[in-house]
Amino acid sequence: MGKTLFDKIWQKHVVAGEDGQVQLLYVDLHLVHEVTSPQPFESLRENHRTVRRPDLTFATMDHNVPTKNIFDIKDKMSKLQMKTLEKMLEIST
Repeated sequence: MGKTLFDKIWQKHVVAGEDGQVQLLYVDLHLVHEVTSPQPFESLRENHRTVRRPDLTFATMDHNVPTKNIFDIKDKMSKLQMKTLEKMLEIST
């Protein structure tokens, strides 16, 4: 039987390990958003590390943006999360 698309993509990204074992994968694209992404950026900063491939890291603010009047964010937590991601992106570049 042929390999699935998932299997083909997975196998192209294996760095170490055999089939049926734990495998180390190379992630070649990072998609981040405003809700949970600031925590890893903070961890990088605390450990004096940077994003290895900022050219392959793309951020979008898509969870907290209101569907009407997208520039009028009334929810304080949403606004804070968006500003935090913006700040973390400035620090990491």
